[in-house]
Amino acid sequence: MAYEGNVSASVPEWLNKGDNAWQMISATLVGLQSVPGLVILYGSIVKKKWAVNSAFMALYAFAAVILCWVTWAYKMSFGHRLLPFWGKAGPALGQKFLISQSKLPATVHYFSDGVSVETPAIEPWYPAATMVWFQCVFAAITLILLAGAVLGRMNFKAWMMFVPLWLTFSYTVGAFSLWGGGFLFHWGVMDYSGGYVIHLSSGIAGFTAAYWVGPREKKDRERFPPNNVLLMLAGAGLLWMGWAGFNGGDPYAANTDSSMAVLNTNICAATSLLVWTWLDVIFFNKPSVIGAVQGMITGLVCITPGAGLVQGWAAIIMGVMSGSVPWFTMMILDKRWKLFTKVDDTLGVFHTHAVAGLLGGLLTGLFAEPQLCSLFLPVTNSRGGVYGGSGGMQIAKQLVGGLFIIGWNLVVTSIICVVIKAVMPLRMPEDHLLIGDDAVHGEEAYALWGDGEKYDVTRHEVYYSDDTSQPRQYPSSGATQVV
Repeated sequence: MAYEGNVSASVPEWLNKGDNAWQMISATLVGLQSVPGLVILYGSIVKKKWAVNSAFMALYAFAAVILCWVTWAYKMSFGHRLLPFWGKAGPALGQKFLISQSKLPATVHYFSDGVSVETPAIEPWYPAATMVWFQCVFAAITLILLAGAVLGRMNFKAWMMFVPLWLTFSYTVGAFSLWGGGFLFHWGVMDYSGGYVIHLSSGIAGFTAAYWVGPREKKDRERFPPNNVLLMLAGAGLLWMGWAGFNGGDPYAANTDSSMAVLNTNICAATSLLVWTWLDVIFFNKPSVIGAVQGMITGLVCITPGAGLVQGWAAIIMGVMSGSVPWFTMMILDKRWKLFTKVDDTLGVFHTHAVAGLLGGLLTGLFAEPQLCSLFLPVTNSRGGVYGGSGGMQIAKQLVGGLFIIGWNLVVTSIICVVIKAVMPLRMPEDHLLIGDDAVHGEEAYALWGDGEKYDVTRHEVYYSDDTSQPRQYPSSGATQVV
């Protein structure tokens, strides 16, 4: 009994108020990473003419995922098993389900005899409504991270189709397979908080979508400066601090492992940021603020699959690796490998999320500490490679799990893009690409014309376009035009 003598209809005996409060706070922190965190980050790190479009792609995805999640996708990810990699679809909207104790029914883990229970089903001490919302914000941020690869040219209407399709046919598969009781979960593949489910999948899917959508306008690829570096740092700060909920909430309780995960997260992120900056100084003689943000992100991504499974010294090593390996792929290989030069990955999502996510998963298989593993994983006696025993096999499991996520996302994302392309163009028309936000949305990020003056096209012709030789084709409209 969680609370003796204080049981009521709204405080059942199974409810732990501390766990419930922490889980809801964690969900809110992850939500803040997206809105306003990545909305601000995307809106400020891109060229001025794409600020509104980039921010709105993130905001739209967040809203669309919520509705899809509670209507069918939650139970596909954390419900009863349909296939070894997929749960049965169903709504998570009824009061009877939502106020009952949370339970992930497919997570009962049996010994090899298939009869004796090795680890019971995950059944946290709070209502299903808390679990539904916590997992929802993870699904939402995955789509938003993916969007970073196609900013500055994807047809917004195509994005509106892409979000529910990818959530349904890609995200739910990874989530069920690794977290909800699928075959990788029961095989013992370690993904503490989404190094594979979220980051590897969004990186691979983003890169694949970028291939199908096509590149930005030539001038945008050649010159794409951020429109507001300081605001970009504000978005990055929300992303970093929000990661306390991202990794700290995944033990599904306010416990010792949660504390370990939060500390390791910050150790790895700080180390990675410093290493990335040092490499920028050594090789380019300039400490880049954008580079520091990239290093911060790769550190956060790398520690995610092992946040509560590795010791502090291992988190430092993972930070060194996450600050150097993705730096090498982004700053060196990206300019030399033909595939990278052909595919226009706007924010380098492949490097910051796919490379860092896979790297973190493999390093988790190397450094996962046995005692910490026993606090979280369904397979008893799990351990990393440096601890001997079954640790060598764990690295192989991590590799296979990563390859499954890579393969699935390559194929499914390609199919989704081809299907959408048959209905509408994936890429904006050339005249929209030339002008940007004003052509696509009729709005601009910095549409200021004076001290309370009404917009007058004859006096306030300051729209953004790379082509100054052509007359304005899209007159300004909307609330932003009256300041």
